[in-house]
Amino acid sequence: MNPKQFIAKLKRARQSQIDLGSVPAARRSAAIRFAAERIWAARRSILAENRRDAAGSGQSKAFMDRLVLNESRLRAMVDGVRAVAGQPDPVGQRMSTRRRPNGLRVDKVRVPLGVVAVIYESRPNVTADAAALALRAGNAVVLRTGREAIRTSRRIAACFEWALKRAGLPPECVLFIDSPDRRLVTALLRAEGLVDVAIPRGGPGLIAEVVRSARVPVIKHYLGVCHTYVDARADLAMAQKVCFNAKVQRPGVCNAMETLLVHGAVAPKFLPPMARALDAAGVEIRACPRSLRLLRQAGVACRPAAPSDFGREFSDLILAVKTVGSLDEAIDHINAFGSRHSDAILTSDRRAADRFIDRVDSAALFVNTSTRFSDGGEFGLGAEVGISTDKLHARGPMGAEDLTTTKFVVTGQGQVRT
Repeated sequence: MNPKQFIAKLKRARQSQIDLGSVPAARRSAAIRFAAERIWAARRSILAENRRDAAGSGQSKAFMDRLVLNESRLRAMVDGVRAVAGQPDPVGQRMSTRRRPNGLRVDKVRVPLGVVAVIYESRPNVTADAAALALRAGNAVVLRTGREAIRTSRRIAACFEWALKRAGLPPECVLFIDSPDRRLVTALLRAEGLVDVAIPRGGPGLIAEVVRSARVPVIKHYLGVCHTYVDARADLAMAQKVCFNAKVQRPGVCNAMETLLVHGAVAPKFLPPMARALDAAGVEIRACPRSLRLLRQAGVACRPAAPSDFGREFSDLILAVKTVGSLDEAIDHINAFGSRHSDAILTSDRRAADRFIDRVDSAALFVNTSTRFSDGGEFGLGAEVGISTDKLHARGPMGAEDLTTTKFVVTGQGQVRT
């Protein structure tokens, strides 16, 4: 497929979206359910394709963790798609109604964004999440994965195309770019009038390239430099459990903890056992000078943190640790070095939690729980198309509602403006 052929397909997707956005919600729900059923029925072939993708990748452990599927992960994918099918439909939802003195009624209603381009790297689950959420919100979706996951993603996208046909809907509403040709990405990002928004999901290099090349609006799923702050009044046993989960449970994902901040009042009691537990799990600890002295005195393995370790997304079993003198120092550190993704405070002091919530500028904030919950499925959205670290048009995990925009509908009885 060359760029000219691709633009022709994109035009058909654009026209098909207009049809899709006006069909009853029940038919779109049916299509999404059919896709879930098809994915599960095709699980053996999907997993076989995934094994082929994984065999040829030769990438890091964190990369492989994002790429590799098993039956449990595929079941979770299917459950997420089914959850999206069962959600209330956002299209046509009336957000507000105003009656004007001249008798006009002004309604503000939700409508589809239109054509959504999702550009992603090694995560085949994004194929299912993005397609399901786009259809739920009445959008057409263009899917472009990296070559490392192309076989798996191709097979999943085919399940949605089949499901759309079965539901009597235009299959062009899910357009999978079945080619690694980079010219097609350039054509996609410059397709003003055909593409309404691009959502990149991947590393900083991918996102920077999309932003640099795009002539269409971009919603960025940027770095996941997530912090957990252990306050002076934290329950330390609970804090150890939460911090361990935030770093170790799945370190290669964007909502894993990358920096641990600990109040100096509890650092001598909290840090040594916490660090021992992390070390036993294979975590490399990079500590600030104050934390380093404390940990070395306790005989815990660690290394000095470089300045660049704070504000870095490791996506691996590596953790930056810093001892702070106050809640406000922790807040200032997060605002200076964080990526505005997800940050947590562990404390029994409600006033400290409230100050943290008020002053930390992040898309998702957590009190006494793990940043690993920063996820569309865990938030009850069924799935997510990404976690936006922007402030326009959406922020945080993006579900179906975040793939809509609004229009005003004004109804009168012949009024004219004087």
